[in-house]
Amino acid sequence: MKIIIAGAGEVGFHLAKLLSFESQNITLIDTNREALAHADAHLDIRVVRGDSTSIAVLKDSRVDETDLVIAVTSSETTNITVCVLAKQLGAKRTIARISNTEFIDRKDEVGFEKFGIDELISPESLASNEIELLLSQSAFNESYEFEDGALTMIGLSLSRTSAFVGKSVKQMAKVYPELQFVPIALQRYGTQYTIIPRGDTQFKEGDQVYFTTVQKGDDQIFKLSGKSKQEIKNVMILGGSKIGYKTAKDLCKNKFNVKLIESSKDKAFEIADDIPGCLVINGDGRNVDLLNEESIEDMDAFIAVTGNSETNIMSCLVAKSKGVKKAIALVENMDYFQLSHSIGIDTLINKKLLAANNIFRYVRKGEVVAMTKLNNMNAELLEFVVYSHSKVCNKKIKDLDFPVSAIIGGVVRNGEGIIALGDFEIKSGDRVVVCCLPQSIGKVEKLFI
Repeated sequence: MKIIIAGAGEVGFHLAKLLSFESQNITLIDTNREALAHADAHLDIRVVRGDSTSIAVLKDSRVDETDLVIAVTSSETTNITVCVLAKQLGAKRTIARISNTEFIDRKDEVGFEKFGIDELISPESLASNEIELLLSQSAFNESYEFEDGALTMIGLSLSRTSAFVGKSVKQMAKVYPELQFVPIALQRYGTQYTIIPRGDTQFKEGDQVYFTTVQKGDDQIFKLSGKSKQEIKNVMILGGSKIGYKTAKDLCKNKFNVKLIESSKDKAFEIADDIPGCLVINGDGRNVDLLNEESIEDMDAFIAVTGNSETNIMSCLVAKSKGVKKAIALVENMDYFQLSHSIGIDTLINKKLLAANNIFRYVRKGEVVAMTKLNNMNAELLEFVVYSHSKVCNKKIKDLDFPVSAIIGGVVRNGEGIIALGDFEIKSGDRVVVCCLPQSIGKVEKLFI
């Protein structure tokens, strides 16, 4: 697959890195010599220095032979222009990164396909959606929904009191035959290895485990994991950035009690006018006295989304020390991701990583309709559509030549989530959620083509 990426910032670099592992044919365009030199030294890709809105540069990158053009520069107008030009010059598909979420809300009304833009991606919108999902699944530190919640992926770390600890997957299945969920990946405490669980895999204290579950299954996981479902009503948001603003607006709509702290006076007044249901405080969120004055100890969740990663991490640690149940920090630096569980913050989110993962599913072979990468782990969750000509169609799961480093997490049939075991027969029209390690992705894709 031939792909052009416009913009060698963090999103562009991360995307190029993910795609170059798959030996895709990638061209990265940017005006920044240093960013291109870094990409050229670390990745097996072609780099072109120049303005991505220049027709000559696009032609030099052979845009007419390109399957996918991804415009992820920091400028929204540049991205839109690149996509429009690329489509006119013969590119098959285009994706533009935008920051104005209004474009996504009114996508159908405007009809961006007419201009030559096939998909719009907003990192800010993805981040605020992720925050809302994490608040609804409050005991878990990661979650992702397939088919509007017919199947949900949830991640949590096992405490000593969990019923899972010391038992193998097989033993859990024997003791609880009615289970509505399946473990799909786990990472041992203090290691970087991702394990795809088999029948004899044993759960240990401190494991970060990912499950796929149907709608009723998350309650079972709450009980068995020794975690209680916490009602989240009072939320404090630090930072009136685009993400902070959108999260506050959405949470107020859903009847949460929201306090937002913003250091800029003008911005604070602006947000207060726009979101009447939100209490906006003009002050420095790093000031612990201010947080105490605003009763941080009465908050159920604390969300730090200022433009400074260190401020976000430190203020979340303050919130956790005051007894706040859930702390979520926005971080710009990818390297901080490894730290999230060891420093005691529930979840770190990175909007650029979310955007790159969202774009990544358009590159998958077979009909991939959703995909997510698991935080800190080199595993991917893919949702495939089964067609009558797919190799898996009309076969039982136990009869499939499925790689050891991949597992079927569940199947969505007619909008209903099913935890599918060995005797389950896959039919045309099913949507199958698969968790796999990088080395088995190619083999899994072939089964669904």
